[in-house]
Amino acid sequence: MRGVRTHPPAPSQEGEYKLQFSELSMEKMRRLTSILLGLAAGLIPLNRLEAAPLRGVWLTNIDSAVLYDPQNLTQALERLEDLGVNTLYPTVWNGGYTLYPSPTGKTWLGKPQLPELGGRDFLAELIPQAKARKQRVIAWFELGLMTPAEAPWLKNRRDWLTQTATGETIWLEGKTLPRVWLNPLHPEVQRLMTELLVDLVARYDLDGIQLDDHFGYPAEMGYDPLTVAQFQADHEGENPPLPPALDPQQDCVSQNRRWQAWVDWRAERLTEFTETLVKTLRQSKPGLIISVSPNPQTFSKNCFLLDWQAWQKRGLIDELALQVYRRDFGAFQRELLKPEVQRVKEEIPVLVGVLAGLKGAPMPLADLEAQVRWAQNQGFSGVSFFFYESLWNFGPESPALRQKALRELLNQRRHAPKN
Repeated sequence: MRGVRTHPPAPSQEGEYKLQFSELSMEKMRRLTSILLGLAAGLIPLNRLEAAPLRGVWLTNIDSAVLYDPQNLTQALERLEDLGVNTLYPTVWNGGYTLYPSPTGKTWLGKPQLPELGGRDFLAELIPQAKARKQRVIAWFELGLMTPAEAPWLKNRRDWLTQTATGETIWLEGKTLPRVWLNPLHPEVQRLMTELLVDLVARYDLDGIQLDDHFGYPAEMGYDPLTVAQFQADHEGENPPLPPALDPQQDCVSQNRRWQAWVDWRAERLTEFTETLVKTLRQSKPGLIISVSPNPQTFSKNCFLLDWQAWQKRGLIDELALQVYRRDFGAFQRELLKPEVQRVKEEIPVLVGVLAGLKGAPMPLADLEAQVRWAQNQGFSGVSFFFYESLWNFGPESPALRQKALRELLNQRRHAPKN
């Protein structure tokens, strides 16, 4: 048997053996002590101790049938296991309803789940299968504060919505889909978000929950009576400034100091709500991973008031899955080399969110491989793909070729981070 001596050593050998064992034990103790002291002092981030890189995939109900059929779901988990994917982000909040049966959803929204699911509990199917494959399940609270403008449960709750300076509540997603944004300062909106998430983590054996860029709201909004009144109370009756011309291509950066103060104030109010929400979730389920998947910091804060850098500094984020959906390789690199990204990856696990393609806008395999290879050589904790269907079905190459290439790519051993 390994590690068991069948015959005792000769006396001289025994003494030499004990000396070598003692020296080895002392060296191990010194290394362990060094690691523990480094962790305690914050000099060694926990993500550097993880042996396996994180490999994630977002599972959507848009342009994908993966969540609508048990056989599709099982097949997807098998394929992802074959690829080496160990983290799943299934959407659980889209179309104005939960995608799983929710008593809390029925109380607040009038229906227990999105009708298209037909009463099926896909989470109850997914979680045990994923656990058996050693895949983490982090429920993706996808649309956050954004909801379809026609959602029936909003009919008598128009005061829940935020609005522009001209009183408009409609915001066009992709310039075509009418959406509205719930006001995160409204007490009832805060209750809805909190109760939905607390119920979710209480009833399912999830590893974590994920908030994304939709847990902010457009910077041109915030002119609803409730938000304006709270701003005035903090600023001796002063009205918020009207929005300047904002260019999302330039990260909505403005040199107007009054406007930036208005952005900062609203972002801070959102951070305060998030802090309360995260505290409640952690009390409800200790050990729950709080994942956040935002856009890069400057765009995220200036365009959508989500200051994830402040969230992280306050300890509200356990893992960051940063959306770096860039087709230009240089732009992709520049976003990840920014100081705030380099700093945060030394403090918490950071996955690089990579665009695998969209329906009608495929990502060539060579471009996808180049981004993944570069990211996994930069000391990040892993990568995550948006989204499952586009990994192979929307690409210019055949699904079989993409699947083979991705399997080889993701199962390569990650190079040591450069210090």
